Amino acid sequence: MSIATAAIARDLAPSGGLRAAINLGNPVLAQGTPAAPTGITVDIAREVGARLDVPVELVCFDAARKSYEAMATGRADICFLAVEPAREGEVAFTPPYVVIEGVFAVPHESALTTTADVDRAGVRIGVKRGSAYDLFLSRTLQHASVVRGEEGVDEFRAQGLEVAAGIRQPMTEFVAAHPELRLIEGRFMQIRQAVGTTRARRPETVRFLRDLVEELKAGGFVAEALRRANQSADLVAPPA
Repeated sequence: MSIATAAIARDLAPSGGLRAAINLGNPVLAQGTPAAPTGITVDIAREVGARLDVPVELVCFDAARKSYEAMATGRADICFLAVEPAREGEVAFTPPYVVIEGVFAVPHESALTTTADVDRAGVRIGVKRGSAYDLFLSRTLQHASVVRGEEGVDEFRAQGLEVAAGIRQPMTEFVAAHPELRLIEGRFMQIRQAVGTTRARRPETVRFLRDLVEELKAGGFVAEALRRANQSADLVAPPA
C-alpha cells in the first residue's frame, strides 16, 4: 500500500475497519437481512475496503434517515444516501452511482393524472419519514401537504390519503398487488444515490471516494452489481 493510500485508510477508517451504513429500506440499493445484506451498496462498501486494505463492517438500517444519523453522529464512516441539500451540511457526497425515480400512486378514480396535479390544496401525500422524496417534497411543494410515517404507503392506506410517494421499483410492485391503485405517469423527481462521508474528512479522502465511484461506473462494476441484485443496469448514473 502506498503512503498516500495508507493515509486515506487512516482518515476514512480510523478504528482500523470501515463501518458502512447500509439502508435495507431501499430495495434497489440493498437486499437481504442485517445478518446477510447484499446489493450494490454492499458491493461498493466492500470494494472501498479492498482498495484501502481494511476490513468492512456493514451497519444495517431500515431507513435512509437512520443511515444519515449514523453518519452524522460518528457511528458510520461511509453511507449510501440520495444527494439532498438537507444532508449536505453534514455529508460530503461523491457523484451519484445510480439514479432512481420518485413516483406517485393514487386510487384509480382519482382526478389527479399528472405529477403537476398533485401539488394542490387539500392533497395529502404519504411518505417515508426522512426519505429523499420526503426531503424533496417538503422543500418544493407549495400547496399539497406531506404525511410522514415509517412507510408512506402504510400511511396512505391507513389514513385514506390522496397520494402515496415512493421509489419506482417498489411502488410498481405495490400497485401491481393493489389493482385499485395506479401510478401517475412520469416521475416527480430523480433520486441521485451517492456515497457519502463526513465533511471532517481530508480533501484527499473525499477525492479518493469520488474518483473510485467514477471508476466503478466507467468500468462496469456498478452495472454488474445491479444485475446481480436483479436490478436494471440502466440505473447507472452518467459520468460526472
